[in-house]
Amino acid sequence: MRILVVDDEQDLCDILQYNLETEGYEVDTACSAEEALGLDLGAYDLMLLDIMMGEMSGFQLARALRAREDTQDLPIIFITALEGEDNLVKGLNLGADDYMEKPLSLSEVKARVRAVLRRARKGTSEEGAERESITFETLCLDPSRKLATLDGQPLQLTKLEFELLSLLLSHRGKLYDRETLLRECWPSDTVVLDRTVDVNIARLRKKLGRYGKLIKARFGYGYVFEA
Repeated sequence: MRILVVDDEQDLCDILQYNLETEGYEVDTACSAEEALGLDLGAYDLMLLDIMMGEMSGFQLARALRAREDTQDLPIIFITALEGEDNLVKGLNLGADDYMEKPLSLSEVKARVRAVLRRARKGTSEEGAERESITFETLCLDPSRKLATLDGQPLQLTKLEFELLSLLLSHRGKLYDRETLLRECWPSDTVVLDRTVDVNIARLRKKLGRYGKLIKARFGYGYVFEA
């Protein structure tokens, strides 16, 4: 598995590279977003991305990656010295798979990396499985191809968004609390907040257009796809 570490602190790049290589990963580093863009980013399985860097921030790089066909599904873990829920929400809205604050715990970094890569492998391994499509009016999910369409046009969903929609749409009318959604759609050893579910649901609703309002919140209980 290939990992790219993008951070303007060379010492941190070296530390992460050494420790991840001891875990068996092939690791490259870049000290700026601009340097990273010069690499074959589609060849990587995961990116550890700092936010505050030079002229181009990690947020800007993530936005550029999500707009490219070869990197739109590249798992990203943000690593940053920025604190606060607003930055967490912004990172998740850009399609980040995880978010870690500095100073980093190397054991936690390794655990987060394993969890994100395992989730990515699980999604890839299921691509060839023959599973029935899930449809509601002109909204259609093809689990075998991990493809969602609305009015015949592809929806650009992250893996988490696809899994959330698949679960809610295939069990219309069933209420899921946040704990269940975390258990079903996130890996068990990933540390996430209940707020993470809310952020991903809000982002999913926006992408679903007129169908977004059908994902309804039950205050204090959870979410349900209800037509």
